[in-house]
Order: sequence, then C-alpha cells, then structure tokens
Amino acid sequence: MTTKSRAWGGWLWIAPALVLLAVFVYYPILDNFRLSLYSWNAFSPAHFVGIDNYRTAAQDPVFWRALRNNTTFAIVSLICQVGFSLALAAILEEFVHSRLRGILRTIYFIPAVISITVAGILFSFLYNPQIGLVNRALEAVGLDSWTHSWLGEPSTAMGSIIAMSQWQSIGYTAVLFVVAIQRIPREYYEAAKVDGAGPIRQFFSITVPMVREMTTLMVILTISGAFLVFNEVQVMTSGGPSNSSQVLGTWLYQNAFLQDNMGYASAIATVIFVITFVIAVVQLVVTRKRRVEL
Repeated sequence: MTTKSRAWGGWLWIAPALVLLAVFVYYPILDNFRLSLYSWNAFSPAHFVGIDNYRTAAQDPVFWRALRNNTTFAIVSLICQVGFSLALAAILEEFVHSRLRGILRTIYFIPAVISITVAGILFSFLYNPQIGLVNRALEAVGLDSWTHSWLGEPSTAMGSIIAMSQWQSIGYTAVLFVVAIQRIPREYYEAAKVDGAGPIRQFFSITVPMVREMTTLMVILTISGAFLVFNEVQVMTSGGPSNSSQVLGTWLYQNAFLQDNMGYASAIATVIFVITFVIAVVQLVVTRKRRVEL
C-alpha cells in the first residue's frame, strides 16, 4: 500500500467523526453567530440589526452581573477543585492507611454521582431559613446572628450556590488527581526522603510538577464549566433574588425562552463560546510552551 493510499485510508476512517463534528458542533456555532446579528423571536420574522445585540449586552447591567458571577464561580472553583483537590489527593496517598484510603475515596466521590438537580433541591432544603439544617446548626452553636435566608438574600444567594457546586465537584477532581499521583514512580519520593525533603517539599517539588498534565486538563474543564454553569442556579434560585445570582447561562435562557428575545440570547451564547474558547487556547499554548522549555 502506497503512502498516498494510506493517507486516504486514514481520512476515510475519521470522516464519520468529522462529519458529526461539522454538523452538530461547528455549524451550530457559526449559525448561532449569524443569528446573533438579527432581531428575531418565535412569532415574527428576523431582521438584520448588525451588532446591536452586542451593544445591548454591553449596556445591560444584568449581563455584567452575570459575567461577574461566572468569574467568581471560576476563581472559587480553581481554588477548590484544582488546588484543594490536589492537596486532598496527596494527603490521601501519602498519609492515610491503605485500608482507609479506599473508603475515603468512595465517600468523597459519592456527591459526584448525585444529579445536579437532586443536589440543588437537597441544598435548597438545607438552606431553608425555617427548617434548614444550616441555620439550625448555627443556632445550636450560638451563632444566631449568622443565620440567613441563604437563597433569599442577594448578598448570600450566589455564594450558597457556589458552595453547593464545590461540595459536589471536589471529590471527583480529587479522585482524578489520585490516579495521576499513583502514576508517579515511587523512586522519586524515596530519593527525596533520602535527601531530607519533607512532605511539603515533596508535594511542591515532585507531586505538583508530575501531575501537570492532569492539572492543565482540570484547569480547562473547571474554568469552562464555571462559565457554562446553569443547572445549579436554575434549580436553586432561577437567577434571583433581584438577579443577584444570574449567570450567563440562566440569563441566556430567560431571554430566549421567557422573554422570547432570541437574537439577544444568541449574542450571549456567542460571548460564552468566545470566553471559553479563548481560555482553553491560552491554557493550551502556555502548557505547550512550558513543555518545550522543559
């Protein structure tokens, strides 16, 4: 078989996947951008308005609030789902007895298998100002002044949702980091101990560099997930109270399906795509540069 025929054979094998990607991923993205340049809804014909929908977004205070909430979500998620999860995974592997290790992994992983909708409803009960466990626990330890209507006050609604999301995600990312740590040759740690390196030095000098690939993947997924978040907010607050917990996903949904402002919703969807795409590209470029330097 010639080299040319092998090349055509390779393209033939990947053609179905390319067709599916083109039809169900790339075409919808391009068509959504086209639709964002029109003013349209389900009951009237579309007419071209250029970038007016993007001007509307730039002047919309709710849009900027939603963007800030997504950014806050991303920052907290990076700290908890990447930083804290990596530390938790290292502790599990280095300081926990092997018999207890498997039990703890299972316990930490259980929240990840719970549906986001179910978790949102569960935490809505926990945050209930009258019967919720959170306020009851604070009252039991004498912190009555700390009690709140957690999902009913603009100052606490978004933070309460973020806390629920971290509770559900930390165990999953910790298990992924455990897998990455287990692939590190144990000889590195033994040599570090001989040289007098303590656990903290081993963590920063061996564990962190050796799980860089997994860390990069988790950073990309975590940030992208923070800007794509929808279910948690929709189930727990629907963006309220007073739009204080709106994120880009819920604001898109409300404009598209409640206010029937499809053109503006398409513009918000384009913004979400651009943000997540740029973040992923920047992270991959930085990672590749580091790999070349090494």
